[in-house]
Parts: sequence; structure tokens; C-alpha cells
Amino acid sequence: MKRLLMCFTLVLMALAAQAQMGGSIEKAVANLEQQWVAGAKIGNPDSVAPLLADNFINLNSDGTTQDKAQTLAALKGGKWEINEITDVKVTTFGNTAIATGAWQGKGTAGSGKAVDAHERWVDTWMKMPSGKWQCIASGSAPAKM
Repeated sequence: MKRLLMCFTLVLMALAAQAQMGGSIEKAVANLEQQWVAGAKIGNPDSVAPLLADNFINLNSDGTTQDKAQTLAALKGGKWEINEITDVKVTTFGNTAIATGAWQGKGTAGSGKAVDAHERWVDTWMKMPSGKWQCIASGSAPAKM
């Protein structure tokens, strides 16, 4: 009976540690999402660049795609009255995390185009061999709010 109780206690401790680790990963990825939108709001691609993997791909809400360089170039020169994310949820799958949320933007994009939009987005993050989390893919779609 003692042996069974000891095994049960060890399993519970392992599950609690795993849940705690998962929670910290989810918080870390959610913080990376906030860093990304903060850099985009001030038009600073240098603050966003380390968050994106070299082979990052972005599917925009208009159906166009961009690689990392194009995504970063699009951030330059934006002037935003509103550029924020909400409803961020992160789910982990080992060394991969899926983040979803809502984005609202009002202002001028780096291209000079006026923007007044609401979108839903999904980002795929991967823990790289260096131990750093980077976004490998992003997609968004227009949303009615």
C-alpha cells in the first residue's frame, strides 16, 4: 500500500510540474506576442526581427504572403492610433506552441495605406535548438467586431 501511495504521489508531482512548465511556456509565448505588437506599433522592425524564424512565412488577411524580410519591411514607417492584440490564447505541443488572438489596428501602415481593421490571427511558434522561441508562421483573417 505504501508503495502504491508513493507511486501515486510521484505521478501527481510530475503532472503538477508539467502543468507549471506548460503555463510558463504559454505566458512566455503570450509575452512574445505582446513584444511583437509593441514593436509593430512604433514601426520598429529591429525589435520584431529576433522573434521571427529565418524561414518565417506570413499569410495576410488579404490572401497575400510575405517572408521575414517583407514582413519586417512592412513595419517601417507605420503610424498607429490603435495597434493592439487581445484575447491571446496559447496552447503548447512539446516544442511547438499555437497562439491565437484578435488584432485591432487604426492608422497608417508602413506602405502609407490607411488601415481601420479587426482581424483574428494564429501564430505558430517553435522552440529552436538555441532554446529561444521564434514564430515560424502567421496567418490572419478579417473579423467582424
